[in-house]
Amino acid sequence: MAVRTRISELRRGARHVIVEGRVKEVGPVREYRLPEPLEPARYAIARLEADGSEIDLALWNYDMDGVEAGRRIRVEDGYVTSFRGRLQLNVGFTGRVVLLDGS
Repeated sequence: MAVRTRISELRRGARHVIVEGRVKEVGPVREYRLPEPLEPARYAIARLEADGSEIDLALWNYDMDGVEAGRRIRVEDGYVTSFRGRLQLNVGFTGRVVLLDGS
């Protein structure tokens, strides 16, 4: 079984991480037009917090379904990048977002 990583331990370039936390907020959903025949892509940035630390979480398309402020989630097989000087947790093609509770 893979080990969960604390948000405070995440570093740019980290791969295959598992992170749990509570969604603090979800930014506006943006839509990007992709070349035909692909559907438009939806994108939003959420703020994930746990153990006194926070990180931006990039959500695309179906990864954002059910993700809302106050909800506990787990990101499995995520990876960490940096965008505009801030660390960002990404789900990617092999990762997934697991909803842990409904509160």
